Amino acid sequence: MSHKTEGNKSVVSALIGNTFVTIIKTIVAVFSGSASMFAESVHSFADTLNQSLLLIGLNRSKRPADHIRGYGYGIERFFWSLISACGILFIGAGISVFHSIDSILKYESTSIHDYNYFSIAILLIALVVEGTTFFIAIKELKGKEKMSKKILEKADPVTLAVVYEDGAAVLGVFVALGAQIVTHFTGNGIYDAMGGIIIGLILGFLAILLIVKNYQYIIGKSLDKEEADKITELLLEDPCIENISDFKSVAVDINKYRIYATVEWNGSPLYEEIYEAGDLREEFDNIKDNFQEFAKLMFKTTDRIPRLVGNRIDEIEKRIKEKFPEIMYVDIEIN
Repeated sequence: MSHKTEGNKSVVSALIGNTFVTIIKTIVAVFSGSASMFAESVHSFADTLNQSLLLIGLNRSKRPADHIRGYGYGIERFFWSLISACGILFIGAGISVFHSIDSILKYESTSIHDYNYFSIAILLIALVVEGTTFFIAIKELKGKEKMSKKILEKADPVTLAVVYEDGAAVLGVFVALGAQIVTHFTGNGIYDAMGGIIIGLILGFLAILLIVKNYQYIIGKSLDKEEADKITELLLEDPCIENISDFKSVAVDINKYRIYATVEWNGSPLYEEIYEAGDLREEFDNIKDNFQEFAKLMFKTTDRIPRLVGNRIDEIEKRIKEKFPEIMYVDIEIN
């Protein structure tokens, strides 16, 4: 799947699903006064808002490079994912925990249990919807590979955000169901409020995970050391490169990088290629008795050097891109 479309399916399905469950959860929360249902409605509202932001980020990241952003707009998806994560933290976690604590402090025996069966039915519907969007996001995340830690490390933050949000949504529904069931059998609304606090804490933990993930890309995520070492080894295989004095890499999009290398150059192999081709010998034999013609040959040879160096650098860059498809831009500077 192209990195330019990755995440679209999971974001759109999650947006539609969360819009629906937000409405039904909010209706129940208003009529029941349940803290856990309120937390779940805020949870789903935060997810709906966040997925709208993720969709904006996906669309903006597709814009091609221009005179303003020479390496494209791929990094924008990380910015919008970060805003989304902050939304989860402040809107989802903050409001849920605050409301639940407020419910405990102001607790009085209420008729929450009158709506328990209705609340449980709505939560079961939400479980089906959010479980489906979670499955879609997981499927898009892993593609044809088996789920592993490596997939999570290299995952697109947008798709990963949907996976985490939907996973937290499913977990939140189970917590709310548990709170509703315990409240129903005990008649004590404190358990309902405790469920709301737990849901808020789940959202807070989720938000921190996503903030850390996107922060790495925004400040300039580098290639893994193992991958960087392989690239430097390939550079040093070329006889014209004697040493690499500096090597840097930075992400310009999801799993797409720009690398910069400062190298110590040895031009001897290029002259050997010219010599072996016989060009200099033939030209020298024709002008060896004419100093002016010899001087012209020197100027001509000097003029060929930048082109020879440029062509060799182009060849090196091509080899790197062929062997490492994640490298989009290569900048080699001769020290």
